Amino acid sequence: MVRIGYTMMTEQRDPCGLVDDLVLAERAGFDFSVISDHYFPWLASQGHSPNAWAVLGAAAQATRRIPLMTYVTCPTMRYHPAVVAQQAATVQLLSEGRFRLGLGSGENLNEHVIGCGWPVAAVRQEMLAEAAGIIRELFGGGVISRRGKHFQVESARLWDLPDPPPPIGIAVSGPRSCALAGRLADYVIAVEPKQSLVEGFTRNGGDGRSAVGQLPLCFDHDRDAALARAHEQFRWFAGGWKVNADLPSPDAFAAASAFVRPEDVAKAIPCGDRVSEVAEGVGKFIAAGFTEVALVQVGGDSQSAFIDWARDRLLPALREL
Repeated sequence: MVRIGYTMMTEQRDPCGLVDDLVLAERAGFDFSVISDHYFPWLASQGHSPNAWAVLGAAAQATRRIPLMTYVTCPTMRYHPAVVAQQAATVQLLSEGRFRLGLGSGENLNEHVIGCGWPVAAVRQEMLAEAAGIIRELFGGGVISRRGKHFQVESARLWDLPDPPPPIGIAVSGPRSCALAGRLADYVIAVEPKQSLVEGFTRNGGDGRSAVGQLPLCFDHDRDAALARAHEQFRWFAGGWKVNADLPSPDAFAAASAFVRPEDVAKAIPCGDRVSEVAEGVGKFIAAGFTEVALVQVGGDSQSAFIDWARDRLLPALREL
């Protein structure tokens, strides 16, 4: 049976609201949760972007059952991998073993703030592989020093080390990242229901491991209101990840998505209150081989209504898939 998750989307909610919503999601019966890790929202209309790791610390203490996960953290520029290892170990301890560390190669939108430029995709993948190795080594205990191609580590050690350490997942979008994830990851992450991504992960060493997808939706009993909100806040998705990884600001995303129509959004994001449309979207991930799907409710102020609907109607239907 597929596991259904809840997304704390930092781009559309203040930190206290994110934690409050997660408490409701846990009570409603979601199987796990994920959180985005951004410095900027995709679009100014979303209006938020608190620090994900501070939110995770609060969330770990406010909940008791629901698993936590970054979806995803970039451990190469804004954060040094040694710092990510310490953050992840701390959240694993605070949550008493409920945390998974999802990693990705990042977006210019969030990483440009440190002023070091934005590498090409091949270099970003190299950096991610090296960073994941550092994190894994630190999770193993002991003191490490390393002079790598992209990172230096000098006498680093995690003094508060969880047992077991957090599982590491890697986000994929094509053959190169699938090969990387198959070699280095405990599970794979993707936002598109493509069978080729799961197969690429499996073929490169990920056989039998979990695959975590994510599906945006916009619940509202008024479908027109849902569609308008999805278009206002989520039309940025239309550029695809090769474009989205390189755009530097919310203004750039607004310009790039200026000609995305509400009907274009409706084709990609279930809008309204029809359970069957969400089930169809989740079903595409299941058919592609995903074992877990995190749902993203579009609209920060609509979370409690969505969670109530999910508890009463959506989750029971999805359990039957």
